[in-house]
Amino acid sequence: MNPSTRHIDRRRFLKTSAAGAAGLWVGFHLPGPLASIAADEVAAMPFALNAWVHVGTDDLITIFIDKSEMGQGILTGLAMIAAEELDCDWKKVRTEFAPAEKVYVNPWFGVQSTGASSATRTSWNPLRKAGAAARMMLIEAAAQKWGVDNSECRAENSVIMHAASGRRASYGSLAKAAAKLPIPADVPLKDSKQYRIVGKPTKRLDTRLKVSGAAEYGIDVRLPGMLYAVVARCPVFGGKLASFDATKAKAVPGVKHVIEISNGIAVVADNTWTAMEGRRALEVKWDEGPNATASSASISKLFAEKAAQPGYVARKEGDVEAALGRAAKTIEAVYEVPFLAHATMEPQNCTAYVHGDRCDVWAPTQAQTNAQNTAAAAAGLKPEAVFIHTTFLGGGFGRRFEVDYVREAVEISKAVGAPAKVTWSREDDFQHDYYRTASYARFTAGLDADGWPVAWSNRIACPSIMARFGPLKNNFDSRSVEICDSIPYAIPNILVDYQQAEAGIPIGFWRSVGASQNGFFLESFIDEVAAAGNKDPYELRRRLLAKSPRHLAVLEKAAQESAWSKPLPAGRFRGIATVTSYFGFVAQVIEISLNRQKRELKVDRVICALDCGRPVNPSSLEAQVQSCVVYGLTAALRSSITIERGRVQQNNFDDHPVLRIQEMPAVEVHIMPSELPPTGAGEFTVPPVAPALCNAIFAAIGKRVRRLPISPEDLA
Repeated sequence: MNPSTRHIDRRRFLKTSAAGAAGLWVGFHLPGPLASIAADEVAAMPFALNAWVHVGTDDLITIFIDKSEMGQGILTGLAMIAAEELDCDWKKVRTEFAPAEKVYVNPWFGVQSTGASSATRTSWNPLRKAGAAARMMLIEAAAQKWGVDNSECRAENSVIMHAASGRRASYGSLAKAAAKLPIPADVPLKDSKQYRIVGKPTKRLDTRLKVSGAAEYGIDVRLPGMLYAVVARCPVFGGKLASFDATKAKAVPGVKHVIEISNGIAVVADNTWTAMEGRRALEVKWDEGPNATASSASISKLFAEKAAQPGYVARKEGDVEAALGRAAKTIEAVYEVPFLAHATMEPQNCTAYVHGDRCDVWAPTQAQTNAQNTAAAAAGLKPEAVFIHTTFLGGGFGRRFEVDYVREAVEISKAVGAPAKVTWSREDDFQHDYYRTASYARFTAGLDADGWPVAWSNRIACPSIMARFGPLKNNFDSRSVEICDSIPYAIPNILVDYQQAEAGIPIGFWRSVGASQNGFFLESFIDEVAAAGNKDPYELRRRLLAKSPRHLAVLEKAAQESAWSKPLPAGRFRGIATVTSYFGFVAQVIEISLNRQKRELKVDRVICALDCGRPVNPSSLEAQVQSCVVYGLTAALRSSITIERGRVQQNNFDDHPVLRIQEMPAVEVHIMPSELPPTGAGEFTVPPVAPALCNAIFAAIGKRVRRLPISPEDLA
C-alpha cells in the first residue's frame, strides 16, 4: 500500500533533507512573525527555508501539511493549492504531516497551530508560491537539458513539454537537475481562469486511509515496551489532592505504577482497561477548594448581577440613552446559554517517550508549538529536544488546542522511564473539558414611530477565555463580545459593553468561540425588533444591511433559495438568521414542523448561503456546512453542561446527547462565487443555526426561546 498520508519524524525529516534526498525540495518563507527568525538561523537549518513541496524521482509529489487534519478536509484542500500551481498530476500527490518547527508558525497566532478557520487563509499564498516555484525550477531544468529558452516550455500534468520539438520530460526525470537550481525569488502565479484543481469538487486524499483503518489517530499509537495510563483528577475545578492510598490499586493484576503527577494521580498498567480498573480501586481524598459550592444556579445569578452594572464599552455610536428616551417603543430581553463540552468522537489521549536528552510526543493536537513547549517543560528539556508527531484527530473543535493531556503523558513517561500512553475515558472527557463558556446577554432596543430601530443596547456578562493567558486590560475580552461588538445593522445609536464574570469553570475555544453564543443572542433579538415593529424579519435585515454588500448578498440568496416570500405548507414554519464571523458571511433559513400538543419539534430543512472567498474544494465546503449544522443543532436542541457542588453533572452522550442521524435535516448549501482569497469554513456557519431555529419556533407559536437548549416547555 502506498498511503497518501504518513507521519514524519522531525529528525528523519531534517536528516533526509540535509542529505539531499532524491528529488526537488521547495520552500517559501512565510511573512508575519516568521520575519523575526534570523537569516543565519534559517541558513543553518538543514533544509532550504521550509520544505512544502517535494518532487520525487519516482514522479510522486509530496506536499507537507503543517495544519492538523481533524475531519475538516484541510489535508486535501492545502494539497490542492500547491498542486494547482505546480501543474502536477493530482493522482500522484501524497501528503505528510510536517514536524513542529518555527518555519511552520501560523502567522495569525505566532505559533504552529490550527484554529479560528485560519488554515486555508494563512496557507493560500505560501503554498501557491511554493508550487509555482517548483514548476519554474522544473521548467528551467528542462530548458537547460534541451538547450532552449524557458519561455518555449510549459508544464502540464507532471510533464514539461517543448511544443516546437515535441519533446517531453516527466517531473521525476527532471527532479535531480531541478534540485540544483536556486529557488526563484519572484514567481508568477496562475490566473484563476487557468485553474483545473482549485475550485473543483475533489475527493479527499484521506478517505481510503480512514475507511481501511490505516489512518493513525492518537488513540491508535503503539510503541514497543509501551505502558498505558489513566489519571484520577479532582472532580471539583480548582481542587487538589489531599491524600491517597494506592494499596488496592497496586493489587490489581497488571498495574505497574501509581504515581502523583501535577494533574492528579496516574495509574499505569500493561493495558488501558487494567489501568482503569486500578483507578477504580484507588482510594483518594480531595481538597475540593473554593468552588465546591458552585452551581449552575449560582453562576447564572452571578451573571445577572454583573449584567445589571455598566461594563467596559466595546462599541459606542451616537447616544443610546437619549435615543431610547425619544423612542416611540422600547423592548427588552435577556438571553442565556449554558456551558458546553466539545464532545469530540476521539477522547483526549497522548503518547510520550522521554528517553535521555530527547522527548517524543505522538498527539492528536491542534497546537504543535504549545505541545512542544509544554512537553519540554514537563520533561526538563529544551523545546528543540522535543519531537511532535501529529496524528489524525478524531475531532477537535478547539479542544485539542489545549495541551493538558500532553503534559500528563510526558510526566508519566518521565516517571516510569518508558513510553506511556494516557487515555481519557468518555467520562473524563466530559467532566474535565475546557468548556464553551456560559454567557448572559441583556438587550434593549428603541423603535421609531414607523417601527424601525433607532437605538440598540447590549450588555454581555460571562467569563473571559483570554484571561488565563495574561492580564486583561480594563477587564475586557473581545472574544466575549465578538460579533456583538461589530453588529452590522445600520442602527444610528449603538452601545455594547462587557462585564467579566468569572465562575471558576475552565473555559476554552469551542467551535466559533464567542460567535457561537453571540450569534444566537444577536440574531434572536434583531428578530424581536422586527416583530415589535411589525416588520418581516427578512425585509428588516435587508434594509439594515443595505451598506454591507457581501452580507446582504448571502441574506438575499438564502431568502431566494427558501422561497421566503411564498407561504409554506400547513404545519411548516421557518426562521432566518445571518452572521459574519471569521471573515465569512453566511445566512440560513431553517424550516421546521411542530406538534405543539405533543411538544415535538422536527427540523426539516436548512438552507445555507455562504461567502468564504474563493472556494478551494466545494465538496469539503459542503461537508463543513453540514457538520456545522449538526454542531449548531446539537447545542440548540440537546446539550448543556450543568454544575452542582462544583462538579459537572454530565458523564457521557446519554446525558450530553448529540443529534442522531434520523434527526438530521436536509441541508442545502449555496456557495457564493468569489475571486477574493479563501477564508475558512469550519467556524462561521455554526452561529446562525440556533437563532434561525428559535426564530422559526417563534413563527410557529409566537413564543420566544431565550435560553438554550430548547426544552419541551418552550414548545408548549
